[in-house]
Amino acid sequence: MHDYDQERVILKNRIRRRGIYLLPNLFTTAALFAGFYAIVQAMNLNFDQASIAIFVAMVLDSLDGRVARLTKTQSAFGAEFDSLADMVSFGAAPALVVYEWVLRDMGKWGWAAAFLYCACAALRLARFNTMLDVADKRWFTGIPSPAAAALVAGCVWIVDDYGIDPEAMRWWALFVTIFAGLTMVSNLKYWSFKTINLKKSVPFVAILLSVAVIVLLSLYPPLVLFGAFVAYAISGYVVSAWLLLRRRRAGGAR
Repeated sequence: MHDYDQERVILKNRIRRRGIYLLPNLFTTAALFAGFYAIVQAMNLNFDQASIAIFVAMVLDSLDGRVARLTKTQSAFGAEFDSLADMVSFGAAPALVVYEWVLRDMGKWGWAAAFLYCACAALRLARFNTMLDVADKRWFTGIPSPAAAALVAGCVWIVDDYGIDPEAMRWWALFVTIFAGLTMVSNLKYWSFKTINLKKSVPFVAILLSVAVIVLLSLYPPLVLFGAFVAYAISGYVVSAWLLLRRRRAGGAR
């Protein structure tokens, strides 16, 4: 066993022995509440608030793990709790929001697409949990469930925000829901962003780009967020195609 693998096993055993920590689990609970709130608002036909709540859950979900690592309060309980909260916030909530929004009127097609998304989210989370010890931390296999939820919620939010008739977009919503679900359980490679080191110095242009993104986000939140996650969803197909092409070229050169 390599030294790196031994360190991972030791760390995993240490995490299992630890108890329950309050701070990171508060963030997880808040993310769970945001997902539940999204479902409630969808039932009340407040689809813009429901979509925003899913994005809030994404932010909170990205913080709980970082807080746990920074404060050294990682635990097996926290990992399981986070996975269950993700299933509600990024599995059930987006499926129910888009179903209540426009898929309900499509009969069997509508509920089948919503269930497909929900089932794929569960499968994606289960696969992620079982591949923690062997996966390359630089890449996700299949689009992460928060990003898939952003595609569905972003579609709802942008249509509602611009006052577009939902009935005119129902087939588009059906496609987005099915696309997001199937992409979660695909073998496509998505950059995980885990290799970014925020402690390193960056060029001045990176600061300018960050300012530009913040300005655009403040002006057109639904459009910018939806566009960003659409680009991320497409990136998995582009990266996977490039990696496949490179392997074939390498095999042909031998």
